[in-house]
Amino acid sequence: MYLTKKHVSRRTILKGVGASIALPLLDAMQPAATAWAQTPAGAPPKRLAFVGFPHGAIMDKWSPAQTGASYEMSPILEPLAPYRQHMTVVSGLRNKPGETPEPHGYIEMTWLTCVKPWDFGVAGPESGVSADQIAARHIGQDTRLPSLELATAPGARIAWRTPTQPLPDERNPRAVFQKLFGQGDTQEERAAILAETGSILDRVKAQAARLQASLGVRDRVVVTDYLDSVREIERRVQMAAAQSSTSLDVPDAPVGTPNDITEHFALMFDLMALAFQADITRVITFSMDREASMRTYTNLGIAEAFHPLSHHGNNAQKMERLVQIQKYHTQVFAKFVDRLSKAKEGAGTVLDHATILYGSNMSNSDKHNNDPLPAAILGHANGRIKGGQHVKYPQDSRFADLLVTLFDRNNIPVSKIGDSGGVLSEV
Repeated sequence: MYLTKKHVSRRTILKGVGASIALPLLDAMQPAATAWAQTPAGAPPKRLAFVGFPHGAIMDKWSPAQTGASYEMSPILEPLAPYRQHMTVVSGLRNKPGETPEPHGYIEMTWLTCVKPWDFGVAGPESGVSADQIAARHIGQDTRLPSLELATAPGARIAWRTPTQPLPDERNPRAVFQKLFGQGDTQEERAAILAETGSILDRVKAQAARLQASLGVRDRVVVTDYLDSVREIERRVQMAAAQSSTSLDVPDAPVGTPNDITEHFALMFDLMALAFQADITRVITFSMDREASMRTYTNLGIAEAFHPLSHHGNNAQKMERLVQIQKYHTQVFAKFVDRLSKAKEGAGTVLDHATILYGSNMSNSDKHNNDPLPAAILGHANGRIKGGQHVKYPQDSRFADLLVTLFDRNNIPVSKIGDSGGVLSEV
């Protein structure tokens, strides 16, 4: 049994002028880490993230050809190959309530509700509320932020607090950084304080040194790595702010948003990882782009805008370029998975205790259909999702059943969302 030098409260934070930094889970936060990990009351918190991308996927390049544990990784999912033991690919699911002749708005609105927009409030007490917000009602009350809604483009609407109220998402990494680590009652106050005080880590340096002196060797390594990560992200956010504030190419870009899309993705995913690791929130949604996106992926050598390209008309060259974009999305997402897999927490990692849905509410973008949807689960929900398999369900199986299954695996007592009919026992 490993004993640390000193007991530290789980709610310990490092405070300074204009800064408040939560800490990751340490051995010192329980007298004996091994005994703590085996008690239900002290078990690591379960966390859910919903990471969505628009315009579906070229499904035969997304779905593995084989089922079970020995499947061959598909081209779009190939960047996640190092984490296949943490991944469950789920195929054959349909979100029938999201099917409509006017697809793009409904695609985003119905991914996590599985209810037609005009049916809000009809199907039951949770009708029209998105899965992330249902989860936040049950596991979000013990953290400073009940949930965190992020995006890289304006107009995405996947998080719904009520049947008629979508939650605004934040696209500016600097604003997210301030929300996670700044002090002040409002975003404006936090921004003003940080603008005056500079680096938040400089504000808490003395308290951090005192804390480190009281910790055991393993905890000192964890805290050092964590604070180094905060420092690096802070540096990158500051660089992005300087670049975007002086840019002539995108004068309307909010200060703090990188002009480089890869760095924008990296910052948002790194901030998500820190938010989970420090237990600032346990529920996150992230829209990687919006439906009908006109973004051009010139970083991939693709000049055609995303949405027109998604209407590929079965043109082989266009479909190949779409696969490039879809694989690129998986590549930047995979770095988030990697970070969680290396973040130690109790007897495991943050990824061991998390549940991440990665997918889209569209299937074939040329048809605008919702059957079958691309969906993959990363993480183990503290041992309740085994991972390492491809599960394929029969035609017309309900996507809402997957959402209910994620509730079940995280001990969220909700058995109905949208048109769900039960739990997927194989996941």
